[in-house]
Amino acid sequence: MLHPIESRTTSPVAAAQLLEPRPDSRPQPQGSPAGQGPQGPQGEDNPWHTGAACRRDEVGLFFAPSKEPTAARLSREDRAKRVCARCPVLLECREHALAQPEPYGVWGGLTAAERRVVLARRRRRESELREAARVSTAHRRIAG
Repeated sequence: MLHPIESRTTSPVAAAQLLEPRPDSRPQPQGSPAGQGPQGPQGEDNPWHTGAACRRDEVGLFFAPSKEPTAARLSREDRAKRVCARCPVLLECREHALAQPEPYGVWGGLTAAERRVVLARRRRRESELREAARVSTAHRRIAG
């Protein structure tokens, strides 16, 4: 079965909008500097993707059509990454794709394969930090 995003040509931003919950009617806190992004305050009224460069570019750049030849895919991904490189919300987009994790397309200047590498590195680093903390705690118990 195809992922819903694979079945249509769309941008990462449009895909993110499909995944977002609908805003509710609760009042939002006013005057909080938290959530400030490149385009101003972020929240349900002004999510990170409102300022995304891919909203203004070819939507077909970001997701592969079925059975795309390798050379065409690499060229398309390169063009998509150039759009991402000039995007004011590149980091927010990348973190969204890593947190979901998004299995398809170019998000935040990274392909799905590149995101898998980043996630594997993060998991390895977190494991190393946990192990270092465990060893440090054990040494303190012995010394104390």
